[in-house]
Amino acid sequence: MYDLIVIGGGPAGTSAAITCARRGARVLLLERGRFPRHKVCGEFVSAESLELLVSLLAPTHACLISDSVRIPRSRLFLDGRTLHAPIDPPAASISRFDLDAALWDSAEHCGVDGQQQITVQRISGIGPFLVESSVGEFESRALVNASGRWSNLNPGAADASSPKWLGLKGHFAESSPPASVDLYFFDGGYCGVQPVDISDGDERSGRVNACAMVRADVASTLAEVFVRHPALRERSLGWKPLSDPVSTSPLVFREPQPERDGILMAGDAAGFVDPFVGDGISLALRSGRLAGECLIPFFAGTVSLAEAARNYRGAYERQLMPVFRTSSKIRRMLSLPQGIRIPILRLLEKTPAITQYLVSKTRVGERTTSGSAFNGAVAQD
Repeated sequence: MYDLIVIGGGPAGTSAAITCARRGARVLLLERGRFPRHKVCGEFVSAESLELLVSLLAPTHACLISDSVRIPRSRLFLDGRTLHAPIDPPAASISRFDLDAALWDSAEHCGVDGQQQITVQRISGIGPFLVESSVGEFESRALVNASGRWSNLNPGAADASSPKWLGLKGHFAESSPPASVDLYFFDGGYCGVQPVDISDGDERSGRVNACAMVRADVASTLAEVFVRHPALRERSLGWKPLSDPVSTSPLVFREPQPERDGILMAGDAAGFVDPFVGDGISLALRSGRLAGECLIPFFAGTVSLAEAARNYRGAYERQLMPVFRTSSKIRRMLSLPQGIRIPILRLLEKTPAITQYLVSKTRVGERTTSGSAFNGAVAQD
């Protein structure tokens, strides 16, 4: 009998596991894949979440933050115009290949029982919970589902009548990449590009992450995505692939559900935020920590599991839901007909204060920032 079983070893799952294990809970962390591995993600870590990330990582992984590329600005390319927005304080660019492995190792470092390449097949009970997996059964007093936006544990997340959206990602070598997150919009999707590594030498070179969200009827490969935008097509001509491309589908937008039948939902399992806001990793880390903090009184015997779940739902709705609502409004604005959209873009260009206000409403954390709302990330837990 574990105190807590966490399903999913991404940022949301490890955040919940570390939070509870450090307070003495016996935690089992189950992951279907194996680390390290690439995930479809823009790899944009907003300044609001860096302090939390530092607190979660074991000291041996401090260099992951200190050595990361900083992103002080963003650019949005749409309708032949370029909208600039500062990111202050700057965000960090950290590969999910490195980030997820470091968080997993940090979880094990604080006593979490981490098991990889295990598929959870069924969950039963309302506390205690019985988890049936590919290697046997496990039991726990509480359960956090951080299995991602679409898994066998989240039935009904996809609507067959809705357009099918894909997430595509690859790393490429680029000479002298700008220290910015660049978002290229086109009919049926967009692609975000940002540096992950920048080397200073005789010839300044670097590694960029290209991550796209696109309708399946528009493109199914990154090569097809690149030709959808003239500026992106021109920029990508000099790129050399550094990793095999990865993809994910379907990408589903729905009202967040932070709790279901006593199970606390974290990260994309709770709700998939519009990717261009660049707060996917931050939302994952913070929802995981929030779930863990709400469960600690239950483990101590001061509240029931039902009370802990209600507390989590309330805190999630107060602290995280506003980001989903604002980002949804911005996405609808960007999908307006061009004749309506262009005057809005002109207004944003001429009135930076409005842009910064919109951006502040897409951030989650203790601080408000004038960072970018236009990060080309497709975050996945």
